[in-house]
Amino acid sequence: MTGPLVFALICVAGGAGSALRLLVDGVVKGRVGASYPWGTTVINVTGSFGLGLLTGAAAHAGLPHDLLLILGGGLMGGYTTFSTASLETVRLAQAGRLGAALANGVGMLVACVAAAGAGIALGGLL
Repeated sequence: MTGPLVFALICVAGGAGSALRLLVDGVVKGRVGASYPWGTTVINVTGSFGLGLLTGAAAHAGLPHDLLLILGGGLMGGYTTFSTASLETVRLAQAGRLGAALANGVGMLVACVAAAGAGIALGGLL
């Protein structure tokens, strides 16, 4: 693929990832409520797993580099959201919910790293 085409596809995939994030967040909030940012947690953990899976597949199964850029950088980059997770952690702390803020900040980081590692391992089996 040419550079401009890859760039355009990354942009489209990023938009699709953002739309998917909005959809998943709405579904999660609709099921469990919004008192804790479970939607962002689900999004970031599944996105970390997805990016790990793509990375593992690229390293071991020869996933084309352009496809990794489009799906990894575009789709997963648009889907996941570190900035929202950070803001939600601060808002929990400001509301005096320090345990929830700690669980959100540290817990999500640990879960995302574990999910990425699991994705890489599984992707390596493809």
